[in-house]
Amino acid sequence: MIEIGGMPILWHIMKHYSSYGINEFVICAGYKQHIIKEWFANYYLHTSDITFDLSQGNLMTIHSNQAEPWKVTVVDTGLNTMTGGRIKRIRPYIGDEAFLLTYGDGVSDVDIRETIAFHRKAGRLATMTAILPESRFGVLDIDGDRVKGFREKSRADSGWINAGFMVLEPAVFDYISGDDTVFERDPLENLVKDGELSCYKHMGFWQCMDTLRDKERLEKLWAKGEAPWKTW
Repeated sequence: MIEIGGMPILWHIMKHYSSYGINEFVICAGYKQHIIKEWFANYYLHTSDITFDLSQGNLMTIHSNQAEPWKVTVVDTGLNTMTGGRIKRIRPYIGDEAFLLTYGDGVSDVDIRETIAFHRKAGRLATMTAILPESRFGVLDIDGDRVKGFREKSRADSGWINAGFMVLEPAVFDYISGDDTVFERDPLENLVKDGELSCYKHMGFWQCMDTLRDKERLEKLWAKGEAPWKTW
């Protein structure tokens, strides 16, 4: 699993949700899903100080173990299942209430409580958190074929993108055909056509971990104690 500061990025996301009182999780797993299951099965081994007394037949003592108030269901949603198909497969574990959905590769300081309130007020089937991504490239000010100057690219130069951190009603499952469905295509596009997709605009921190550069930035923020997503 991808890590930040020695802990899986999944743990960081769950801790963020938990800081808002969200403590029941369903994880859509696929490739090497057994690693996620084993990590949670051995949670105390990963998060506690431990003494192994080999002279006593490998007696193990766990020190200062931290118990999370979590209920975690890890679902094997298949090796080749698309994003929509994975969501469809967890329907038996969701029930009839609205649920929260996000990706497992991005951290943010988005206010989960405000997102839920926004969704309820909008009264639509789905709410997507949107952000204006920062750009690593500068911008040229051009007049015809002449460069007038250089400047750093601002958020105003970017378009809004899907940051995850969604709130969905169970009826969204009906927009997903099966394992081959990409959630970001037909389901979301049809929700748009039906006027059932709201957009919660987040102006705070958000960062995915797609590249080594992303990982190094997040690791640096965590090491310096300046991680905006650490809301716990």
